[in-house]
Amino acid sequence: MTAKYAIILAAGQGTRMKSKLYKVLHPVCGKAMVDHVLTQLEQDNLDEIVTIIGHGADKVQETLGTRTKYALQAEQLGTGHAVLQAEDILGDKEGMTLITCGDTPLFTAETFAKLFEHHEQTGAKATVLTAKTDAPFGYGRVVRDSHDEVEKIVEQKDATPQEQAINEINTGVYCFDNQALFKALHEVTNDNAQGEYYLPDVIEILKNAGEVVSAYCMDDFEESMGVNDRVALAKATEIMQRRINEKHMRNGVTLVDPKATYIDVDVVIGQDTVIEPGVVLKGNTVIGSDCVIGAHSQLNDALLADGITVKASYLEKAQMAKNSNIGPYSHLRPEAQIGEGVHIGNFVEVKKAQIGKNTKVGHLTYVGDATLGQEINVGCGTVFVNYDGQNKHHTTVGDYSFIGSGSNIIAPVEIADHAYVAAGSTITEDVASRAMAIARGRQVNKEGYYDRYPVAKAAAETEEKNKS
Repeated sequence: MTAKYAIILAAGQGTRMKSKLYKVLHPVCGKAMVDHVLTQLEQDNLDEIVTIIGHGADKVQETLGTRTKYALQAEQLGTGHAVLQAEDILGDKEGMTLITCGDTPLFTAETFAKLFEHHEQTGAKATVLTAKTDAPFGYGRVVRDSHDEVEKIVEQKDATPQEQAINEINTGVYCFDNQALFKALHEVTNDNAQGEYYLPDVIEILKNAGEVVSAYCMDDFEESMGVNDRVALAKATEIMQRRINEKHMRNGVTLVDPKATYIDVDVVIGQDTVIEPGVVLKGNTVIGSDCVIGAHSQLNDALLADGITVKASYLEKAQMAKNSNIGPYSHLRPEAQIGEGVHIGNFVEVKKAQIGKNTKVGHLTYVGDATLGQEINVGCGTVFVNYDGQNKHHTTVGDYSFIGSGSNIIAPVEIADHAYVAAGSTITEDVASRAMAIARGRQVNKEGYYDRYPVAKAAAETEEKNKS
């Protein structure tokens, strides 16, 4: 079986992006462009992948890790020069080498596999991946001879008016006989408008040597889109998002308005889940079956079991067990663990807290650094006060307890099973099982005091006005 290798060109800075972030690291649907390319190549079971790095080398390596080998292009002298940097790793190997760019996130593993297959079947020394478009400006043109075979590839800046009229373009992806590739690279010169060593010149060198040069024309021009600026980045994201959304819908997920639904590439969603418009699902979010994710919710690295309802809420690195629900307008922060059947109502924030089965936290409440048991009722406006100005402290509330509205639970404190906290209390000490804790000032009514305050005068004027 013929060995297969790949080289990813990822050394350019990408000045047209006008960004501090290196071009190939700009994300498309939650993943850096160069990571999309590597991910697709990995699916084709290659023997070795080499990424050419230059600008932002450390950041690229940090993003891709050990999934690829690296070769440094210290000085950017063109694509031919970039590929030559991989010679120490691949130069002595027999087999096929595919070359692609790190700023083309839309290529698929299927397209790469077809290119390998075509190259091997034709016995070519080089195969160009091409596409046809009505707007070829900026692309290298594929020039064919009278027998429809590839004669050469001409860059836009070097093309004659006749060559510029050609609508078959070079996608920037090639497959070479590995030995022939590196031999020809040493013959490439920089005698061109840019003074660079162009990889496409290898095609002409092999052609002049009498070698077979082939071309595989792909069906979907959109895949070949390279991203050089923010406009192209937005377009690539739109295309990728459409693919992702279609995949989920074909797998049994209902997207009420796919054009207004934003799902990262690694998100997992179960069957019969409904996603309403304006939802953003990011990172490694996993959603079970039979869930409803309500309009304008955002989930980031969240883990949701089956049968969950989220209404207009924000979840970040949080977990929800089956048949629980949240919202509207609530926030689960990192390490929030919501148990089975739990109700988190409106304007509730939970951080680094575990909430047990069937517990209800209805509204206007903060639960931080706490462990709540099962079947607890937490009244409106309750605050778990966890910070003393220097350190965070933990609160534990036992099963079947009741926390009255407007309570402040000052950590560290333990409230036992079957305990009762009266509304409006500020709890600073432990509460025993079946005890009621009440911690508030005694009410005193002062007769006639209403008339001493400005509110009385304002009320009298309004009352008189309403009579007339």
